[in-house]
Amino acid sequence: MQKNVQLRILTYVVIAYMLLAFAWWSILLFQKNQDAYIAKVDKIQMLSAANGEYSSVEEFRASPIFQELTQEYKRQEWMILGEAIVFVFSLVIGVWLINRSYNREVLAAEQKRNFLLSITHELKSPIASIKLVLETLLKRDLPKEKQTLLSKNALKDTERLHSLVNDLLLAAKLEVTYQPNPENLNVSLIVRETIEKLSVKYPRAEITIQLADEDVYVQADRLGINSIVINLIENAIKYSFAEPKVMVKLNPSNEKIQFTVADQGIGINDNDKKKVFDRFYRVGNEDTRQTKGTGLGLYIVHEIVKAHRGTIKIKDNVPKGSIFLVDLPKQPFA
Repeated sequence: MQKNVQLRILTYVVIAYMLLAFAWWSILLFQKNQDAYIAKVDKIQMLSAANGEYSSVEEFRASPIFQELTQEYKRQEWMILGEAIVFVFSLVIGVWLINRSYNREVLAAEQKRNFLLSITHELKSPIASIKLVLETLLKRDLPKEKQTLLSKNALKDTERLHSLVNDLLLAAKLEVTYQPNPENLNVSLIVRETIEKLSVKYPRAEITIQLADEDVYVQADRLGINSIVINLIENAIKYSFAEPKVMVKLNPSNEKIQFTVADQGIGINDNDKKKVFDRFYRVGNEDTRQTKGTGLGLYIVHEIVKAHRGTIKIKDNVPKGSIFLVDLPKQPFA
């Protein structure tokens, strides 16, 4: 990090030197142009006086040859000024592009670092738990009830690993090869089943559901819709407080459906709203963050929604929290 800062300071020093050097050469060019103009005027004026062509300075300055010299001098001044403006403008654009690229590289490096830290924790924690359960079952003769409890815990950790691997594979697939496989899906049923599963996984969460009177259908990819629903609801739960309260709505219209997930959690500031759909991006610092995750959930949701020609927006909830609104056309591939 310190090396990057030193390199950036050196870059700014070089740019400052270039600007000063160019300013100095521009001043010299103006002076040389002015000196050449004065020398030419004096020479012509002396020759004219010797030949008796002009009786006064005013008459000489009104002559065509003086006017031509003056116009040429002004053209050269404008040429020098124009080249100076173009150079400075090009340098400013170059500095801006370099600075933007540098910031992007720093952000990408930070996101990769956060991802490696989070993925290491996400992998080590369930693996260590499963290993401990297996070692306990092998070394000790436990009662049936204790064996069942340990087996259930190991199964939960296995499902966690399975979900993590699926997210990693899907994120990789979204970059290059993801093609939705549309079928007629009952989104109302998918939402209800997902909430039932998450209610078991997060027993302290209060998930309220508001669906239309009739089941809502859409032409979409089953894996994609499942990922949207699971990731948004689970994200709302993870970034809420000790007893999360989440409202899930599904509103159909003639040509589209709107899936809404509202929480009363920590919320998302305006600056982070533009970044949370980036791959690996997570709010806060990985060294101090309390919530689990890899920074792939919202990226996956955004890419799947885009592949279905839909839109996703984030709004502030009142009095606190966030609202995610997903609009999907009922027949995006028609």
